[in-house]
Amino acid sequence: MNKRYTTWNDYLRDNFGEKVFKVPIDAGFDCPNRDGTVAHGGCTFCSVSGSGDMIVAPEEAIPVQVEKEIEFLHQKWPGVKKYIAYFQNFTNTHGPVEVLRERFEQAVDRPDIVGINIGTRPDCLPDDVLDYLSELNERMTVWVELGLQTTYQETSDLINRAHDYQTYLDAVAKLRARGILVCVHLINGLPGETQEMMVENVRRVVADSDIQGIKLHLLHLMNGTRMQRDFHQGDLQLMAFDDYVNVICDQLEIIPKEISIHRLTGDAPREMLIGPMWSLKKWEVLNAIDAELESRNVFQGDKAC
Repeated sequence: MNKRYTTWNDYLRDNFGEKVFKVPIDAGFDCPNRDGTVAHGGCTFCSVSGSGDMIVAPEEAIPVQVEKEIEFLHQKWPGVKKYIAYFQNFTNTHGPVEVLRERFEQAVDRPDIVGINIGTRPDCLPDDVLDYLSELNERMTVWVELGLQTTYQETSDLINRAHDYQTYLDAVAKLRARGILVCVHLINGLPGETQEMMVENVRRVVADSDIQGIKLHLLHLMNGTRMQRDFHQGDLQLMAFDDYVNVICDQLEIIPKEISIHRLTGDAPREMLIGPMWSLKKWEVLNAIDAELESRNVFQGDKAC
């Protein structure tokens, strides 16, 4: 079935001529709003293990992680021959450039790695790191995935992001000046945000920043997070299935079709998830999004400015 939006798989096939998989890696980085660099405690939605809950062997050396992830992928897709090293967990440019270089090179120094995706924060991109990423970009495709989560400062403060929207805009401008591709992360369902605000988050990042990709996440409420307290105090309402499907479709309609959609939902370990429990049925969510787009007879970008 052809999607009514530009999927990440579409982008990869168009650019590499075949199926390509991301290989998630935990490189042992911390986060500046966990270690006291800008704040303490981390984002209120973040679990102790960060975004790397689904990594196969996070404690192993980086080359071993790559090998084990590829072995795991080959159980279902044995014919895949090209991979993108995905430095996923925590803030992967939070450290001296010499450390970044040493860790990144362990993953990309193999012929079947054709690109690198680097998850980070907008406030962790000093000039020497940008220069190294520019050097990498001459060797392979480099994507930087910037965690923004919201464009509203009041929400950002509430979830302890510890940076503002302008910092994000400046980071995108610096990356694009070096020809580096940018994917922005936004979370739907953050406390206090209405569906109209969620759509406005997308409208702003599309209008204000030169992005090439976007990840739209559902807020997963996880055990052991600071946000768990808010939920138990009645200060957080988890999104309903139909509301999530509708807001995603509203967002897709205003995203220009040339921007690739890297994700429309997320994964969470069942044993750590408080809710929404319907999010565990990922394919039901994606199928419902497809069905709603078809019901509306709309495509990505139909209402883009």
